[in-house]
Amino acid sequence: MIAIIDYGMGNLYSVSKALERMNVDYIVSHEEAVLEKADGYILPGVGAFKDAMAILTEAGLTSFIKKIVAEGKPLLGICLGMQLLFDESEENGLTKGLSLLPGKVVKIPDTIEGNTLKVPHMGWNDLNIRNQSPLLQGIDSGYAYFVHSYYIDTEQGDTLLATADYGVDVPAVVGKGNVYGTQFHPEKSSELGLAILKNYIKIVEGE
Repeated sequence: MIAIIDYGMGNLYSVSKALERMNVDYIVSHEEAVLEKADGYILPGVGAFKDAMAILTEAGLTSFIKKIVAEGKPLLGICLGMQLLFDESEENGLTKGLSLLPGKVVKIPDTIEGNTLKVPHMGWNDLNIRNQSPLLQGIDSGYAYFVHSYYIDTEQGDTLLATADYGVDVPAVVGKGNVYGTQFHPEKSSELGLAILKNYIKIVEGE
């Protein structure tokens, strides 16, 4: 069973509907006693990093998330949920993250070598596969739907599973051990997104 962690800043409806279409058993909750019954977790997110970390910390969910990862249970962060997996963010002042993956969340630059970039990065962009992973099994290319103004800056190349070119190399899919993340919204990314979610379910089920 999959648990969608509800802390008030996630796109719960679209993620839930995607799991329903795949006939996956899931729950949506913020209560540890309910969440701990799950085999794998999805941490969605829409909004500001600082606000999200404040809510997670106040609810005691930061320690819970670190606990389930330490126990070896798979975790998938989506959009802001992916950014929360990293060490810190510069959005609205430096804020510590969950530190489950190494890196910092930084602003997408407005210009690159004199070329103006539209921020936020919004719309469809193609993926460049960097490293093989069970999360990307059967996927060698495709387009995903992005909506974000910040991206991950990391020196850990093995953490980068796929990137997207937007003037800078945007980490689009990340993963290390049992922790995974997508900067884009897989539940809004057509067949590619569905394939990634199906792969994640297989990871949770130990296939």
